[in-house]
Amino acid sequence: MQFEISLFRLQSHISSGAFPELYFHEHVVPPPEKLPSSPCHPWVLALQLPGHGQSQQGCGKARVLDGRVRKSAFSYTAGPAMVQKTAEADVVRLRKYEIPIKRVARNLCLDPALIAAIMSQESRVGLLLDNGWDQERHKYGLMQRETHFLPFGGWDSEEHINQCSTILVLAINEVRARHPTWTWDRQLRGGICTYHAKMGNIQVYEDDPCDRDSYYANSVIRRAQYFKRYGF
Repeated sequence: MQFEISLFRLQSHISSGAFPELYFHEHVVPPPEKLPSSPCHPWVLALQLPGHGQSQQGCGKARVLDGRVRKSAFSYTAGPAMVQKTAEADVVRLRKYEIPIKRVARNLCLDPALIAAIMSQESRVGLLLDNGWDQERHKYGLMQRETHFLPFGGWDSEEHINQCSTILVLAINEVRARHPTWTWDRQLRGGICTYHAKMGNIQVYEDDPCDRDSYYANSVIRRAQYFKRYGF
């Protein structure tokens, strides 16, 4: 309920044209002394990832909720080489959405490469969707919003990108508020894992939201690092 209220407040700020400093500058952006470079979204390229062959928690696991299997549209079992191969194909489709991605990212003070990476991870930038829906018709849109969220715009619209990116911002805020002493990179990873759980309508009870599944965050970050090098 608190998350839904925060999302409503945040969307009200955005729709009224007010820049939501409370949410983005104070809570999402790491303190200046912890930033790798610039103040808004320089994070992705500075993040370190497990090397090839290292174990990753949650790899290959699917989620079960209400008797239904929950997983990203992209297979959880893919390794770094497959992640790069699919990212290479997805960057072509991402060009169609480059302007709205960057506009949303600028308004929310997010890295556009991170938004692009979630599109790639969740739907292969629409490749795996049928009229915007996943195969089971449980999730909708480029960033695969669960049906328990009220829809904003069409499946590949800027409104959809904005809604899901706003949920990501709130997820990062939530982790930062709960763990103010964590490093900025751990907070960002935790925010990505929390976003994934919220989009799947999964309750997170662990102290670290990535405890059950660190693969999702690692895959998203790998994709974001690739897209960053291609102008996102």
